[in-house]
Amino acid sequence: MTPLCDDCLKLYNLNAMANNAKTLKIQYLEYIEIEKNRAPKTTENYGRYLDRFLNFAKVANVEDISEETIRQYRLHLNRLRDHDNQPLKRITQNYHIIALRNFLKYLAKRSIKCVPAEKIELGKQEDREVTFLEPEELKRFLESPGDKNLRALRDRAVLTILFSTGMRVSELCSLDRNKIDVNRGELSIVGKGSKIRVVFLSDDAKENIKEFIAKRSDVDEALFIRIPKNGKFGKEDDLRLTPRSIQRIVKKYAIKSGIMGKNISPHTLRHSYATDLLRNGADIRSVQAMLGHSSVTTTQIYTHVTDKQLREVHQRFHNKK
Repeated sequence: MTPLCDDCLKLYNLNAMANNAKTLKIQYLEYIEIEKNRAPKTTENYGRYLDRFLNFAKVANVEDISEETIRQYRLHLNRLRDHDNQPLKRITQNYHIIALRNFLKYLAKRSIKCVPAEKIELGKQEDREVTFLEPEELKRFLESPGDKNLRALRDRAVLTILFSTGMRVSELCSLDRNKIDVNRGELSIVGKGSKIRVVFLSDDAKENIKEFIAKRSDVDEALFIRIPKNGKFGKEDDLRLTPRSIQRIVKKYAIKSGIMGKNISPHTLRHSYATDLLRNGADIRSVQAMLGHSSVTTTQIYTHVTDKQLREVHQRFHNKK
């Protein structure tokens, strides 16, 4: 066998490095962060989904990824169990496939040999179930932090601002108190894809935020903070609440207000906000803008709720004619 010349060997090694799957994955994540301006959480999720695929596929180079490998991976995802020993939801499986498909599109854009992305179809998803609070449940829930101590004031402000604005929990956690003009009752927030939108505060939300800020003695810039058990704030503490902390607050008051049979989360308040708007006559495009959805298709998950209401109206007033 004729040995490779030095220049040929160098070229071979360069090509192998250029097609290295892990290296290209890193370059792709940098691309979506910088060129596509994706949110840090999106980049993080894509990285995790692609790591799962590459660990399963056990390929060193992207040109070794085959259609059969992808088919086997989809079977693997379908049989995978989550932390609660439940199968992955179809929407979660599709998130993994979307990340892989977009990675392959990126490779094709760079003229790197790979499976064509258009050959990968998404699985049919089950209809998303929208959980929301009925008016009487919502009233009990928002009034459940009844005390006047700092923690209760914070929690009441958290709950009312979530419902009055329809914010995502990550958007709520990123709020700074010096960037909120409570008197105007509106604020600009940076949503998914770094898109800026304006949201509006209800009178209750404005009042609750004012009360909470007035009672604080710390100097942290975050609007919503964790409160030490002894009530004393350290100068070096990072007090900003995390999404997990907000989830615990919401769950606590769902239990306290006696809401049964519903899995209540911060997103439930976002659903309740959208449902309330539509029930009271808001048009779908306005709700889309206020939620920060890039496509009206996403907003249309709420229309089945209002469709049910319309059916009830029809049966009450028109069915006998």
